[in-house]
Amino acid sequence: MISQVFILSSQGDHLIYKDFRGEAGKDSINMFYEMVTSLSGAQPPVVMRNKNLNFIHVRHSGLYWVVSTKDNPSPFTIIEFLNRLAALTKDYCGSLSEKSVRMNFALIYELLDEMVDYGYIQTTSTDILKNFIQTEAVTSKPFSLFDLSNVGLFGAETQQSKVAPSAAASRPIVASHGEQGGKNEIFVDVVERLSVVIGSNGVLMKADVEGEIRVKCYLPTCSEMRIGLNEEFSIGKSQLRGYGAAVRVDECSFHQAVKLDEFDTYRILKVCPSQGEQTLMQYQLSDELPCAPPFRLFPTVEKDYGSRLLIFLKLRCDLPPKSVAINVSVTVPVPKGSLSLSQELSSPEQSAELQPRSKAVLWTIPRFPGGAQLSAVFKVEVPRLSSASLLEVGPISMSFELPKYTCTGLQVRFLRLSPTQPGLSQRWVRYVTHSDSYTIRI
Repeated sequence: MISQVFILSSQGDHLIYKDFRGEAGKDSINMFYEMVTSLSGAQPPVVMRNKNLNFIHVRHSGLYWVVSTKDNPSPFTIIEFLNRLAALTKDYCGSLSEKSVRMNFALIYELLDEMVDYGYIQTTSTDILKNFIQTEAVTSKPFSLFDLSNVGLFGAETQQSKVAPSAAASRPIVASHGEQGGKNEIFVDVVERLSVVIGSNGVLMKADVEGEIRVKCYLPTCSEMRIGLNEEFSIGKSQLRGYGAAVRVDECSFHQAVKLDEFDTYRILKVCPSQGEQTLMQYQLSDELPCAPPFRLFPTVEKDYGSRLLIFLKLRCDLPPKSVAINVSVTVPVPKGSLSLSQELSSPEQSAELQPRSKAVLWTIPRFPGGAQLSAVFKVEVPRLSSASLLEVGPISMSFELPKYTCTGLQVRFLRLSPTQPGLSQRWVRYVTHSDSYTIRI
């Protein structure tokens, strides 16, 4: 029985994480990576155990493909499942590189949903899975609005010949009981996931954005929906200039049901939505951000008197003044064996706690307005504290949510339905950015 499936890069970046049973926390990822990297041998064992968790993993293209479980299933069954998952990922995504996995994360999650049900492996058959996988990745080439040879770059004029037909493309996804169904509503969500690494000198070392446009349709009938994006939206390294704010991504892929005949010229997506949820578009921006990173941290770590470690953090939110970050948490690794924590926080809404199991201090901020600056002082009791213990502090990681905000600047200009819906129909466009991996070295 499978508890979790996750895929890690060779540096420990979290690419895919799926929890099927809620038996183990997300800290099991770090637990596995610490175990696998602390071994001196060139080839770590395929099966490892830590406390009450078993980890079974394989490596493909430098990535760790891992299953965690509290039971004792046959390792050969799990290894076969992981190898099959990797093979199917390669078939659908074209390669097993870190970039390809990041770009096609929605497809891989969909694969896992169809292959595993509540921890039990259901099928690994390609013939069965191809009837349910709804996302077909199409990698774009460098694009320019003025290069007519690139018309149909995403397969618009030959889309049916490039994408194998699937019964799942028209399969309705009915909302479960209690969800927002039955109303005359349609939701368009622009969701982005941000990965950032900031060096100890404050220099931005890595910045990746993975985004997608999702549609949830609860309309009784809708023959066609047209979604207009930023007029100056470019794919690739082309530098476009115009009246609107330029938005650029490196790669883009579309659901096979999306019609792209107006996309090249007018940046309009056309689709006939079925009841339920669909991911219409996925995109990725690598190694740059069009804006400043949302958070900057200024840390100071020093040895206080006795066996006390002093950590001073000043955290600045560089979002626009009208924006806000919510559910912000800052995780500060501390030396092994830390016993107690005293704290001084800049506002009463914040909280902090020492987590001995994960060897970290967790600083929680429910709401963080743009342009604001908060501070915290942590005094940690560490037996046999030495200068070497200071090296165990960091790197610091953050998680947060940015509602009504996209890092790329992607916006929906309009949302039009055809034919016009009778009666009162509600159309909602929502934006949100989540932290995928936000690391600050100290």
